[in-house]
Amino acid sequence: MSEQDHVTIQVIPFKAGAVPGSGQSIYYAYGPVPELDTVHLDQSHGLAFLDAETQLRNYRTLFSRIEGAALPQDTRDLIHHISQQL
Repeated sequence: MSEQDHVTIQVIPFKAGAVPGSGQSIYYAYGPVPELDTVHLDQSHGLAFLDAETQLRNYRTLFSRIEGAALPQDTRDLIHHISQQL
């Protein structure tokens, strides 16, 4: 699955420390029209859908920070290496 163009898998190493947003499930659905983007949060009290421009901007910033903390290109190799050790 990770070799498909529309799939991105990234690993955040423990040495990166605490990363904002890492304690919850966040789905960011986006497409060619940014105004139609939606954030789906899976929270303990239920689902939340966010689509206000300010909220979307905040989550775009959050995902940029998460991506910055993730390993570069070697994520797939790391996952493969760990799976071979199981």
